[in-house]
Amino acid sequence: MVSTWARKAVVPVFAGAAIVAAATPAAAQPNQDGLINVAVGDVTILEDVNIGVAAQVAANLCGLKVGPVAVLGTAVDRSGDTETVCTTDQGPVTLEQN
Repeated sequence: MVSTWARKAVVPVFAGAAIVAAATPAAAQPNQDGLINVAVGDVTILEDVNIGVAAQVAANLCGLKVGPVAVLGTAVDRSGDTETVCTTDQGPVTLEQN
């Protein structure tokens, strides 16, 4: 049987943790929908397109194989980060979360 002083010590700790957890907003999750954007410099050339299509276009612009660019696109969709595929004369070719 738990003693009275132990209950008095433990209950406020758990109550405080519950209040903090309830007051803390959930971390924003990126929109993982299989769609991303492709930009060259500060101009978005493809918006809300399938990762495969975006990878094909970015790979063509950069002279790369599609497979690694598609993997990078999937990572962008999951993380929400912007990733640079390569840099051209017109600016960096980036994959961005939609």
